[in-house]
Amino acid sequence: MEKAAGFLSSLLGGGEEVPPEPAATVRSILIYPIKSCRGISVPQAPITSTGFRWDRQWVVVNSKGRAYTQRVEPKLALVEVEMPPEAFAEEWRPTADSYLGIVRAPGMEPLKIPLSAEQAIIDDVSVWEWSGAAYDEGAEAAEWFSSYFGKPSRLVRFKEASEIRPTNPDYAQGYKIMFTDCFPFLMASQGSLDALNEVLKEPVPMNRFRPNILVDGCHPYSEDLWKTIKINKLTFQGVKLCNRCKVPTINQENGILGTEPTETLLTFRSDEVLRPSHKNKRQVYFGQNLVCKESLSAKGKGRIIKVSDPVYVLERFPSSDEAPA
Repeated sequence: MEKAAGFLSSLLGGGEEVPPEPAATVRSILIYPIKSCRGISVPQAPITSTGFRWDRQWVVVNSKGRAYTQRVEPKLALVEVEMPPEAFAEEWRPTADSYLGIVRAPGMEPLKIPLSAEQAIIDDVSVWEWSGAAYDEGAEAAEWFSSYFGKPSRLVRFKEASEIRPTNPDYAQGYKIMFTDCFPFLMASQGSLDALNEVLKEPVPMNRFRPNILVDGCHPYSEDLWKTIKINKLTFQGVKLCNRCKVPTINQENGILGTEPTETLLTFRSDEVLRPSHKNKRQVYFGQNLVCKESLSAKGKGRIIKVSDPVYVLERFPSSDEAPA
C-alpha cells in the first residue's frame, strides 16, 4: 500500500495529499491553431507559457486589424488546418521547411502556410480589449481568406517575441495568452455533454463548446467545482466557469446559427439557477477555464499531457455559487 501511495505521489509531482483514485481521464485534447476555426484532435500536447503549443497562435483579421470570430463570421467553423503530427512532439523544433499546415475550406484550394518565411509586421491587430503587433502571413494567405469571406482579410500570427496579452488579473494573476478569448485552457466533461443531450430534442456534439481538454468518467458538471487538479505532474487551477456566447448555437459542420443548446441551458445552467445572488441572470455556463501553474516558470521537460492521462482533483470549490464566474 505504501509503495502504491509513493508511486501516486511521484505521479502527482509530490507535496500534495494523494487522492485515492482519479476523478476522471483525459478523453481528448483539442488544439485550435487559427482562432474560431475547426479544432484538431491530437494524442498529446506540450504546454507553453500561453497554453497548448499552437493553440490560437493565428487569427484572421479584417482591413482594420480586428479579429474575426464565429460570432460575426460563422463560416470560420468550416475552415480546418491539417498539421504534421510531429509538431505536437515535446522535442519538436522548427526547421527551414517547417509549416503551420494545410488550410482547407469548402470551395477553396488548399493553402500551405510556412513557418519560417520572412514576415512583415502589422500594427494595431486587436482581439477584444487587447491590441498590438502581429506577423503578417503574406499575400497568398490574404488573398485566400479575402476570397473565402468576400472582403479584405489577412492571416496574422501572434508576435510572442515582443507582445504580451495578460489574462484578467481578477481571476488569474500573472498568466498570459495569445489569441484565445480569455484563458489558456478550457476543460469540459463528456458526462456534462451527455446530461445536456438527454434534455435536448436534438443532441449536439462537443465541438459546439470548443474545449481544449475533454475528460470522461466523472459526474455531469463536476468540473464546475474543480479548484486544483493534477494531470501528469502538472497543476491546473480552475479560475472561472466558462460563460457561453452564441458560438455553441452555431452548427460546426455547416456554420448555420440556431437557438440550441443555449435555450435549454438557460433552464438549468444560468446564473438565475446556479448563482442566484449574481446580477446577470441570462448568462449560461458550460466548462471550466484553467491555468497551468508550471507555465509561469522557466521552460522544462515533461510539460505535456496525453490522452488517457488520469485527472486527480486536489481541491474543490464548496459550491457552484462560490466558483468564480
